[in-house]
Amino acid sequence: MKGSFQAAVLCGGRGERLRPLTDYFQKVMIPIGPKKLPLLAYTIAMIRHHGISRVALLTGYRSEDIKRYFGDGASQKVKISYSEDEPGMTGSLNAVANALKDGAIGKCDGLLIYYGDILTDLNITDLMQVHKSTGADVTLVLDKGYTLPVGVAEVADGFVKSFREKPRMDLSVTAGPMVVGPMAMELMVKVAGRRKTDLMTDFVPLLLKKGGKVAAYYTTQPWFDVGTVSSFVKLDEELSRHPLGYLV
Repeated sequence: MKGSFQAAVLCGGRGERLRPLTDYFQKVMIPIGPKKLPLLAYTIAMIRHHGISRVALLTGYRSEDIKRYFGDGASQKVKISYSEDEPGMTGSLNAVANALKDGAIGKCDGLLIYYGDILTDLNITDLMQVHKSTGADVTLVLDKGYTLPVGVAEVADGFVKSFREKPRMDLSVTAGPMVVGPMAMELMVKVAGRRKTDLMTDFVPLLLKKGGKVAAYYTTQPWFDVGTVSSFVKLDEELSRHPLGYLV
């Protein structure tokens, strides 16, 4: 795969839904799996496995915990840089734009942006190839179908006519990761700067409005959003049964 690619991992949030664990750990540093490695170690191992050797960690809450463990990345066989969130400037778009401005993310043909509280065995090599071949400004990682967490009733004239418990909807839903190209990175720096700006809420809709080219990359791999204590426990059990090979 020709071209220069880097990765940026968002790992600055406080993880309020993971309390009380996050009273003592940054959420990406919570020990998990059979070897009790930090969640972030699995993400970096996956990125490294697919040939990306430069990783920017976008930090905030308990940033020193992350820096103390990972250092310059030598122990993980990658080169790690750090960018800390500016005070009062929250949101994923602000974090990425700040890293672009301070040089933690260097010039590259494609930047993988990955959320640190998500884990999936994503085929990053294939994702990058699709991004390059389509000439897209942004490539979103999507999943086909979404199972609603609640039951759905069809109501007519005040009576329930049918009911489906937790139906699976035919939707294309974002898994979180994305790849952005040079033009998109320039736009990020230009539009960030409000107190809170996010990639999905603010940036992607704006890029589409401006005529940007956004490609879809579908993954069939299960993915875990480790945003709550129950989802953390579920992933911990899954990694114990299926260690994910090169990720440990």
